[in-house]
Amino acid sequence: MILSQIRELLNAELVSEQEAHSIDIKFAKASDLMSDVLAFSQPFSDRNTLLITGLTNKQVVRTCEIAGIGAIVFVRGKNPSAETIELAQQCNIPLLTTKLKMYEVCGILYTNGVSGASTYGDEEKRNEK
Repeated sequence: MILSQIRELLNAELVSEQEAHSIDIKFAKASDLMSDVLAFSQPFSDRNTLLITGLTNKQVVRTCEIAGIGAIVFVRGKNPSAETIELAQQCNIPLLTTKLKMYEVCGILYTNGVSGASTYGDEEKRNEK
């Protein structure tokens, strides 16, 4: 699913300046624990994964850069700091924010064909895509 479609589904606002419309998102993961994101990610993947989180600090962007995650959605109306936005622009990682709760975002994306992302026991699913 193209990131611009996700933006519409979540009624989200793009808070960084990247051109995000053409990113093809196939997987999503939701976490506020960046250690879990790193532990269950494919390092330097093809950036087709979306992170859903309530954390807005710059460590979220660094984690996504390391894990090869292509975009971030902040939930519950949270907005990242100017420092976080600047780092995301340098790393070419689009940032979106939505007023929806994390659980709602996960449900909406799942019902619209976005699979969960994890290296823990999901290799067969990833290979099917």
